[in-house]
Amino acid sequence: MSEMYKKKVNRDEALKYHSSGRKGKIEVIPSKPCDTQYELSLAYSPGVAEPCRDIADNEELVYEYTAKGNLVGVISNGTAVLGLGNIGASASKPVMEGKGVLFKKFADIDVFDIEVKTQDADEFINAVANLEPTFGGINLEDIKAPECFYIEQELQRRMQIPVFHDDQHGTAIISGAALLNACEVQGKKLDEVIVVVSGAGASAIACSLFYVKLGVKRGNVFLCDRKGLVYKGRTEDMSDQKLFFANGDAPATLAEMMCKADVLLGLSAGGLVTKEMVASMPPNPIVFALANPDPEISYTDAIEVRNDIIIATGRSDYPNQVNNVLGFPYIFRGALDVRAKAINDEMKLAAAYALASLAKQEVPESVARAYGGEETNFGRGYIIPKALDPRVLLTVPIAVAKAAIDSGVARKLDFDLEEYKITLQSRQGNAKRFKVNITTGVQRRTSKKRIVLTEGEEPKALRAAEIILDDGIAKPILLGGKARMKLVADSMGIDLSRFETIDIYYSDKGEEYAQILTNKRQRRGMTLGEARKLVTRRNYFGALMVESGDADGLLSGLNLRYDETIRPGLEIIGTDSRYSRVAGMYVVITKRGDTLFFADTTVTPNPTAEQLADIAMITAEAAERFKIIPRVAMLSFSDFGMSHDPSVLKMRKAMEIVKSKRPNLIIDGEMQADSAVWPDKAREQFPFSTIQGDANVLIFPDLNAANIAYKLLIRLGEAEAVGPILIGMNKPVHILERDADVQDIVSMAAICADEAFEKEKMQSVIG
Repeated sequence: MSEMYKKKVNRDEALKYHSSGRKGKIEVIPSKPCDTQYELSLAYSPGVAEPCRDIADNEELVYEYTAKGNLVGVISNGTAVLGLGNIGASASKPVMEGKGVLFKKFADIDVFDIEVKTQDADEFINAVANLEPTFGGINLEDIKAPECFYIEQELQRRMQIPVFHDDQHGTAIISGAALLNACEVQGKKLDEVIVVVSGAGASAIACSLFYVKLGVKRGNVFLCDRKGLVYKGRTEDMSDQKLFFANGDAPATLAEMMCKADVLLGLSAGGLVTKEMVASMPPNPIVFALANPDPEISYTDAIEVRNDIIIATGRSDYPNQVNNVLGFPYIFRGALDVRAKAINDEMKLAAAYALASLAKQEVPESVARAYGGEETNFGRGYIIPKALDPRVLLTVPIAVAKAAIDSGVARKLDFDLEEYKITLQSRQGNAKRFKVNITTGVQRRTSKKRIVLTEGEEPKALRAAEIILDDGIAKPILLGGKARMKLVADSMGIDLSRFETIDIYYSDKGEEYAQILTNKRQRRGMTLGEARKLVTRRNYFGALMVESGDADGLLSGLNLRYDETIRPGLEIIGTDSRYSRVAGMYVVITKRGDTLFFADTTVTPNPTAEQLADIAMITAEAAERFKIIPRVAMLSFSDFGMSHDPSVLKMRKAMEIVKSKRPNLIIDGEMQADSAVWPDKAREQFPFSTIQGDANVLIFPDLNAANIAYKLLIRLGEAEAVGPILIGMNKPVHILERDADVQDIVSMAAICADEAFEKEKMQSVIG
């Protein structure tokens, strides 16, 4: 387990985190440009009057012209904040801001946090109900019981947007999913288990009600509060909610009840449960010790006394964290996207079942890395997805949206769930959106390209191949020793017979490929004997497959240096006949969503003017392949003749070469980087330039500049990058980075297949 993952929160660091720089954790950022007088007139007066008039005539248009459809109000009165109790509305604000951060980070939902200074339930209800025109949904937070039950019920009755008290239902849904899987692992049936609950507040009541909806018998649920068992006939400290779960007919302590409990649900206070109490439970017990920050019993104490136990806590530093962030962002995402009028039981159940199902699927490598190698195989140590698992966004909202439609609370009924999944993928970041567009394009083609994965014995390559095939991206071909491939595939539960596999040592193509290689390189000192040896190297064999037409593209590089991977491709496949060079390109997507193409970032250290011209043209072609009209800037430290340094003259000459060869391409330079991307400077100082601060293809004078620029933009400018993408080859060859994960390989396979289709189309036009 990594040190960062185990790091404990320090008070001084926590206070510094919230107070340094811009105070708090949130800000409002305009989603439309407002930099000119005309844009200002569109944003406000007089342009804003037009959507106002339309909304006045048809109120549903508020979802088209405003942010309401993606805006949730996180609202509290501060009466039950975390484990701090009734600390007031102002003191609750850091938590409400934090909730807003989680909504945005995990589900791309915008939030206004509102702290209402009243403890009168009806006054609070009136304040929130009157905010309905502002929000697409209301997330109630940290409101004490029993008022919270009345407040939520009354608000949902009065409002036509979803109202969701996360302290109740969030914990219920997530722990409910955990319960489904824990019972499966422990061999218990829901309708037979005895559930003892430590606590009788909002979360405890909501969880108990939800467990009954999942299949637990109400008569098998036993609540224990500060005074012990909530039993039939008890009169002291009883509410309507407690009366509903009054079971048994005599007083009892929590310890006395636990000796009968198949499941202990703890939603009370730290340290209430002892080792002896856990030891007294029946075989294969399930313990959800969810008090925060300190559970009723620690994970280490529980497993010390029972090796047959499943234990979950609310803590991130132990397995099986029941974390509400697995619920509320995604539940609201699905509810907002179908414009649901409520979040009903059907939607909550759908979320729980979706989470339970997801935990049984193989966990992405990136998630396993984030948790320092903690167990991620379904079983006692993993019954619920990890909070940082990106697949939750692609799973829970779809289930919730479908349940909303099926149960009749959705306003949007013409809803394509397959298209919705693509929309959700695009919410995982600008780079993800870029990759999804490419992947979707190749998936929709009826024919599939054959892509060689040279490292077919690697677990990452095998898993990627499975996804590539199942998702209809391409037909993967795996190179490697078949015995070794089968051994690894079997250990991963992958059916190797579904794939085309080639053992290069026993391939009947070896002699044919050796002859092809000899013919290509015989005037460069290559003999047939040497060719036969090289053909037994995967990168040479794979490149020869592509060159001979036995495959359409090649992916390699997980175990080799960049130069070792690119060399066979250059020797066998070569560059596009129109150009002298290949180049490495990164697609850099800025925080505001601009897509920029950086080249050359990986291949030629100090290109000549002629080489730079080729790099500019092949990068422009790549942008066109990705359906973006290229606007090429030849970058320098000088603007338009202000310097005659050789490096500047090189860029100027390269630009002139490109103009002579591709007169219709939008290109200019030499220019400074800010002249290329800053409209105000370009408009004021260089009105003659064809680039008016709108460049999207950036060509650098050398590899140093390109590599430094894109890495700085990623680290300091919070941009995202896709690449490196090798461009300028005669046929598709792409190099994987050594630390590429499964999804990186899948995305690069889509890029490779897309390029193969484009080259095929170009060839048919030429032919």
